[in-house]
Amino acid sequence: MLILSDLNYEQLKKVITDMGERSFRAEQIFRGVCSGKKISEITDISKELRAKLLSVYEDEPVKIIGKKVSSVDGTTKYLFKLWDGNVVEGVLMKYKYGNTQCVSTQVGCRMGCAFCASGIDGLVRNLTAGEILGQISAVNAEIGGALDKRAVTNVVLMGSGEPLDNYDNVVAFIRNLSDKRGLNVSPRNLSLSTCGLVPKIYDLAGEGLDVNLTISLHNPFDEGRKLLMPIANAYSIAEILDACSYYFNKTGRRYIFEYSLVRGQNDGKDCAEELIRLLKGRPCHINLIRLNEVKEKNLSSTSDKDAYKFLGLLTKGGLSATLRRQMGADIDGACGQLRRKYINGENL
Repeated sequence: MLILSDLNYEQLKKVITDMGERSFRAEQIFRGVCSGKKISEITDISKELRAKLLSVYEDEPVKIIGKKVSSVDGTTKYLFKLWDGNVVEGVLMKYKYGNTQCVSTQVGCRMGCAFCASGIDGLVRNLTAGEILGQISAVNAEIGGALDKRAVTNVVLMGSGEPLDNYDNVVAFIRNLSDKRGLNVSPRNLSLSTCGLVPKIYDLAGEGLDVNLTISLHNPFDEGRKLLMPIANAYSIAEILDACSYYFNKTGRRYIFEYSLVRGQNDGKDCAEELIRLLKGRPCHINLIRLNEVKEKNLSSTSDKDAYKFLGLLTKGGLSATLRRQMGADIDGACGQLRRKYINGENL
């Protein structure tokens, strides 16, 4: 079976007219799907047209099957079941400026980062554009949002998977997400996090999407970075910085470096000084993160005291940097953990 929300508006219009229907039905269907409705729930089209669509397309390719809500800050972690039985997860975070949803782009991940739970099972498969969009449509509807008044205001591609390892589907998703006939989320309200697939960063710069580019750095030395991120064996930090400069020159968007503080590996003065040497004067920001510890990975987070000390060294050295507020710590904050509990038959 196919997924209707994989199609952009023009593709959908062709499908509808090829079925012998009038073209304006395409917008009704596009809006219905982006609203989080099943095909069978789009009641402003005929029963006959719904039947035609259901003979080809999945009725509900993405479904919320579980969630956990933080008693501390209201962060909600969702578990989504896909049409083929696979599961992915996402997180909805509440801020003063609106609600940000973190979504997955792959079932699992093949990047193998030392600190991440998502890659424990390896890569199962890529998500399609419609499956990525379906996570947002489902949550937006579940919390009372509509197309003309979205409850999900910002999106981050930071769930399970490496977005640039699923490049074509992710780009198609971004275009559908920003379509004014649908959810109409501006690319400037979307952040894409990558471990540093350098050729794809160059490709993304040429798409005209101007999304916020976020790079998982985690160590300013190539050899130290290789211990945490296997991708560092393929692309050096110098190559990543060149790609970031190209991205800025093409889009005008400053870039962000994610930096998870791992006790004894990347939280020392030498790392802070090297970050300052590498990044001072660049149009970038450093987002420091206290590591979400994953028992299978045997890595420990830097203490709060040392995290703030590291932050102080960066800011004193002239860098723009913040220490990310910890959210959802009481609901298994690490990516992949809710999914693993579901697969293992544990209570969510």
